[in-house]
Amino acid sequence: QGQLVESGGGLVKPGGSLRLSCAASGVIFRFTDMGWYRQAPEKQRELVARITSGGITTYSDVVKGRFTISRDNAKMTVTLQMSSLKPEDTAVYYCNAGGAIGGVWGQGTQVTVSS
Repeated sequence: QGQLVESGGGLVKPGGSLRLSCAASGVIFRFTDMGWYRQAPEKQRELVARITSGGITTYSDVVKGRFTISRDNAKMTVTLQMSSLKPEDTAVYYCNAGGAIGGVWGQGTQVTVSS
């Protein structure tokens, strides 16, 4: 059974930056598509960014140009670099391995953007 552990969340002011990391174990990481999702209060969980096993990235329209997803197959980690953060980016951010259906989820890390 795979396990994902997120880190790096916290409180940041609008316009600031944060870097989220996700450490994977128990998955064949280099062959697994990875993603970051987020869920704000009273909203559905949504895809933020995704990186395939081959390194192809996709982003939601609301974060495109501000967030960057990357992966290190040797370290089995995936990172989400977030910049120009907005209050509407406030949410619990979840790391995912293998897709939203049937994939593995981390426990989530809170990101709060507030002055």
